[in-house]
Amino acid sequence: MTALTMQDVAVLIPALNERLRIREVVTDALAVCPHVIVVDDGSDDGTSACIADLPITLIRHRQRRGKGAALRSGFAQAARMGVQGVLTMDGDGQHKASDLPRLLQAANAYPGWVVNGARLRKRASQPTIRRIGNDFGDWGIAWACGFRMVDTQSGQRFYPRSVFTLPDVAGEGFVFEAQILISAARRANARLVSVPVETRYLHLEGGQFRKSHFRLVRDLASITVHVAAQILSYGHVLGQYRSTRRHRPVIYDPDGEFATVPATS
Repeated sequence: MTALTMQDVAVLIPALNERLRIREVVTDALAVCPHVIVVDDGSDDGTSACIADLPITLIRHRQRRGKGAALRSGFAQAARMGVQGVLTMDGDGQHKASDLPRLLQAANAYPGWVVNGARLRKRASQPTIRRIGNDFGDWGIAWACGFRMVDTQSGQRFYPRSVFTLPDVAGEGFVFEAQILISAARRANARLVSVPVETRYLHLEGGQFRKSHFRLVRDLASITVHVAAQILSYGHVLGQYRSTRRHRPVIYDPDGEFATVPATS
């Protein structure tokens, strides 16, 4: 299989009220990839106006429809463009576009797999309660997928065409990002490989980033209910759990920075 290049993929940025950092995020993405799609999910702060002059594909939802709908709109556009993969990143500046080539490198090493930017570098700087929530989410989503994984809540990912074109992926809001991992595993036979990245957090950056749209209790509860229903629907619950625990997370780490993964994964 021919290795993918940045010419073969698109960067997708869902955005909701990202006036503070969106232009920087988009220009950084354009510096590494010529195809950038921004989906403005009903922003009322002038997000679209900040980037209207840039050479991107800009889709605007008239009303807020949630992150799942924004990703679906972006995936549909990417399919029309004929790209072979989609790299996603959030519009708030937490992700670094300079990490995207590393995700694509991992995608070429693991063809057909989903790749995520796992927040393993300086992991101790992540707020404790959010880290605990992420670990819990990893545990449940792994059970539904059939293999263990790291940082399932990361919005920085690579989706191969076999995954981002899957029809009828259920879930709204942040639930969609959990479901697409499950659908990828169950319907496209796609596993997940993680690339260690560093994420910038509001409490460490002097107020330069807006607060996360992810509400830990509310959104994690929604994800948990949805994922639990998926686990039950597949049956053989205990057998599936035992099988899942036998599959360690896969980390793409050519430099050997992370010899092991967190014990909670």
